[in-house]
Amino acid sequence: MTDTHSILITGGAGYLGSTMVSALLAAGHSVTVLDNFMFRQNALSHVCADPRFDVVRGDAREEQILRPLLAKADIVIPLAALVGAPLCDADRTAAQTTNHDAIQTLLRLLSPSQRLLMPVTNSGYGIGEKGKACTEESPLRPLSLYGRSKVEAETAVLARGNAISFRLATVFGMSPRMRIDLLVNDFVYRAVYDRAVVLFEPHFKRNYIHVRDVARVFLHGIDNFEAMRDRPYNVGLSDANLSKWELCERIRAHIPGFVFMEAPIGEDPDKRDYIVSNARIEGTGYKPAHSLDDGIAELIKGYRMLRNSLYSNV
Repeated sequence: MTDTHSILITGGAGYLGSTMVSALLAAGHSVTVLDNFMFRQNALSHVCADPRFDVVRGDAREEQILRPLLAKADIVIPLAALVGAPLCDADRTAAQTTNHDAIQTLLRLLSPSQRLLMPVTNSGYGIGEKGKACTEESPLRPLSLYGRSKVEAETAVLARGNAISFRLATVFGMSPRMRIDLLVNDFVYRAVYDRAVVLFEPHFKRNYIHVRDVARVFLHGIDNFEAMRDRPYNVGLSDANLSKWELCERIRAHIPGFVFMEAPIGEDPDKRDYIVSNARIEGTGYKPAHSLDDGIAELIKGYRMLRNSLYSNV
């Protein structure tokens, strides 16, 4: 039996949190979520019956809201963030205050004994070296305000200590607070409804991870905290360092009528292009349980239910 903890999750009603909260409760932990519900979502309604769950509506940037919640927590998972380059560029001030400044406030308020497990993005690698996988020792060269804000926050968190950072690959899969703008989710949605997609810079590669495997890696980090502490970990599918073109080929295996082509002009606003090594996290005993093909099949079913631009974050 693993130890149970009192966990505070900021932004816990979002795409990652609404899946993670269920997993943490199922493992026996007590979970309090702080969220401003900016997307008017009811993504945590399925856990409200659990007496070990509590939810507070508020802003993770406000010290007077954070302070009493932190007093009851021994683990903090700061998910509150403006996620993705487009959303950050749309409100640069909110991106800086939420993704960076709120983390600094949190670090100031935490006691040394409180543990911090933080998600960041492996988009911090920017453009990788040809044919060479990015490890946790690779230089960080973020290309966007989003990437920069997360890299700076990660640096501060690891410098503070008693923390773990997970550099997440591009996440995919169904979640109670759905996002259809993430790359795999978006391409499958287009395959289901448009049967076609036009690709900018289709040779650009990146890595992918299922949203449930993100929840699993946080549980793994909690259970193995002392052995893993004070280091960053890439978290992705080691058999899914794929270009956008290769991703579309995988989707076409599920939806044979899917057509994709390269755009003759234009460019991708998200310039990242790299392959990633997940050897460090795998060396701790963690292995993803959900393949890319599992996720594609799951999304196809999910999109029979969803057809709505509400499920985006921009």
